[in-house]
Amino acid sequence: MPEPPLLIYDGDCGFCRRWIVHWQALTGDRVRYAPYQEVAGQFPQIPLEAFRQSVQLILPDGAVLSGARAVIRSLAVVPGKRWLSWVYGRLPGAAALLEWAYRWIARHRDAAARITQWLWGHHSGPETYEVSGWLFLRLLALAYLAAFGSLWGQLHGLIGAHGILPADRFLHAVQQQLGVLGYWAAPTLYWAAPGDLMLTGLCAAGVGLALWLLATGRCPRPVLIGLWAGYLSLTVIGQEFLSYQWDALLLETGFLAILAATRPRLGHWLLRWLLFRLMFSSGIVKLASSDPAWASLTALTYHYQTQPLPTWIGWYAHHLPRAAHVASCATLFVVELGAPWLIFAPRRPRLWGAAALIGLQLIIGLTGNYAFFNGLAIALILLLVDDASWPPWLRRLLGKRAADISGPFSWGAGVVAAGLMILSLAPMFALGTGRLAGPAALVIAYQLMSPWRLVNGYGLFAIMTTRRPEIIVEGSRDGVTWQAYEFRHKPGDPRRPPRFVAPHQPRLDWQMWFAALETSERAPWVAQLEDHLLHGAPEALRLLATNPFPDAPPRFVRAMLYDYRFTTPAERRASGGWWARELLGPYSPTRARTDR
Repeated sequence: MPEPPLLIYDGDCGFCRRWIVHWQALTGDRVRYAPYQEVAGQFPQIPLEAFRQSVQLILPDGAVLSGARAVIRSLAVVPGKRWLSWVYGRLPGAAALLEWAYRWIARHRDAAARITQWLWGHHSGPETYEVSGWLFLRLLALAYLAAFGSLWGQLHGLIGAHGILPADRFLHAVQQQLGVLGYWAAPTLYWAAPGDLMLTGLCAAGVGLALWLLATGRCPRPVLIGLWAGYLSLTVIGQEFLSYQWDALLLETGFLAILAATRPRLGHWLLRWLLFRLMFSSGIVKLASSDPAWASLTALTYHYQTQPLPTWIGWYAHHLPRAAHVASCATLFVVELGAPWLIFAPRRPRLWGAAALIGLQLIIGLTGNYAFFNGLAIALILLLVDDASWPPWLRRLLGKRAADISGPFSWGAGVVAAGLMILSLAPMFALGTGRLAGPAALVIAYQLMSPWRLVNGYGLFAIMTTRRPEIIVEGSRDGVTWQAYEFRHKPGDPRRPPRFVAPHQPRLDWQMWFAALETSERAPWVAQLEDHLLHGAPEALRLLATNPFPDAPPRFVRAMLYDYRFTTPAERRASGGWWARELLGPYSPTRARTDR
């Protein structure tokens, strides 16, 4: 009897030969393979017609299995495939269904071969992702580098001891309300040494670790743990200024990358599931919001000029014909709602889905500034591209260096991954309602773990803003003559063109966009900014582009609300301005400095 098991197949069947190549790469020398045309004579107990109808698996003890059972038994020697035997033997009805499917394919081999060719292309071996893993790790390092580097020059003015929303004050309030539970509700290394020095240290450490990972790729697990812990620490104390979806996405991606470095296959699939949730949720929230702009496919006639920080390309995109905007909006829905399902499809349609998703991210990045979001999303998308899809020269260039995300099997990582998968269902149940839904135990567990940002809900631009209110902050010495503070990147001077800023994110400029959509009562931090300007706080002034009062701070500060829109081509030729604006009135009461 052959040792190890021998799988005998029809050597004249193109469909059979293709999949035998795939299985042989999986099982290695734990299973032997041979066409019946060569070895049938060694097994006279098996009729020749049986060889023609299905594969035959000869076990070491002489037992003979055929059909789907033979295929599943041969694959059971592969770690990670043993669940197939459990499904076949234990799940009611599974064996009958699998045998029926096998017989159908055996009767239609030519059609099955054509379908296989269409779905998987010419590549017959198992899919590997070493090149994509290498690229993903470097793009993740770049995202961390952009995030920490961008924050380094802003944190003191935003949440420092003399910032707009001091982190010390925030953590003190947490501790006052929750006591020792505050350490769980606000998991941050900042507890260990509160102060501006810690803010600088976290950013410096993050930049250093990101550069190390980008340049060498060595020690990925401890480096990824350090990056995740450092960025979580800043996000927790960042309050409004670090509450964006890409901050949550970076933390979730970073944590799953740690799992991928411990248990690669499982981590890879969890990263795919994250990509699905990110993209599909963005489409669902638009439909579920019942927003008329999305329902009528006219949302993009507003989007380019009303988004937080458009680029100069966004000005040109805004002036495309209305039909182009409607067609683009329809295409957006097709990509966000359709392409995510291809993430779990066979190779060829999965690559088509990846191309569509990358194209969407490139368009978003060209017309608007969304920090490191687009690059991070593309990093996730690249994990859909197997090694055989990359050019040979790239595979040769990377060589063994590509296998950076690797590591031994870990049951602990498996348990954590299963928990994350279950928790991720909570925000999916909430799609369309905005409220957590699902079993009570799931909701409670999700809320309990939410401070750690391990699993998050996603969905951008559920409601399309059709107007662009903009806050202009002004100061005055006498209350009569007012001079505007110019922000670094948000619209102010109508003649200043929109710029490319990403992957840097000017957090104050972004938050001013949100504040303009609310009342001053719902954005009390704007009053804190005004107080800092009244007293000439250097930390706040460094966040701005200009200070019209360099010698001494003004006695009065006010925030005025304007309606901004892109100029028409004719208006721009006449005035040179990229924006046209109209005064709406005060955003908040004028504030005065009481000291003389």
